[in-house]
Amino acid sequence: MPKIILTTGLLLIFSLANTAAAAEVTVNATLNNYQGNGAYLAIYLTDANGKFNQTLWIAGEKQKYYKHLREWAKGSGMQAMEYDGLTGASVSSGDSITFKTNIDDALIDAGYLIRIDSAVEDQRDNRIDAEVALTRQGANMPVKGRGYIKTLSYSL
Repeated sequence: MPKIILTTGLLLIFSLANTAAAAEVTVNATLNNYQGNGAYLAIYLTDANGKFNQTLWIAGEKQKYYKHLREWAKGSGMQAMEYDGLTGASVSSGDSITFKTNIDDALIDAGYLIRIDSAVEDQRDNRIDAEVALTRQGANMPVKGRGYIKTLSYSL
């Protein structure tokens, strides 16, 4: 009997530790209205110094256009990586993109930023089109973009 109680207790501790390790974050970006093709977006996480940490989502599936998402491409080394499950279609003028991702709980309130680089064919590319600090207090508070991004927000 004591072994069963000990085993059950250990399993409970390990399962609680695993669920506390990552937070489910919902990211939403809305684009401004503009003339032209769909936008390619790189949505990624950086540390407080702007150093790339991880790719959260890529909108646009043709890798040949990723080089136009300059800050993300530089930090991620995108030439050698595959983004299976982290990519979707490009986003059209005035549309929104929403996705869920898991982010290590230790990165929240630790100076990390969610950033978006954007590009549209035959138009200008936008390095750091939008960025928002990843904090509990900043959740659900949209920030304005500087180019194709109208707003960027997240919820925890």
